[in-house]
Amino acid sequence: MATKAEKIVAGLGGIDNIEEVEGCITRLPSEVVDPSKVDDAAHKPAGAHGVVKMGSAIQVVIGTDADPIAAEIEDMM
Repeated sequence: MATKAEKIVAGLGGIDNIEEVEGCITRLPSEVVDPSKVDDAAHKPAGAHGVVKMGSAIQVVIGTDADPIAAEIEDMM
């Protein structure tokens, strides 16, 4: 079964589509290569409350797990 971090990576279009990710209290701000690969609905099974898109800047609203999830994603990169 995929972890929350793996589900978020998939929702962001895969590890190769992520340029940068960080934890920020309740959100996962990230920079992606191709915003069209981001699948908002794929974040829901990971427990995300929503996704905010601003061009290639994507914020996944995840709650207080944001920092540990960001660290796990960084380890995958």
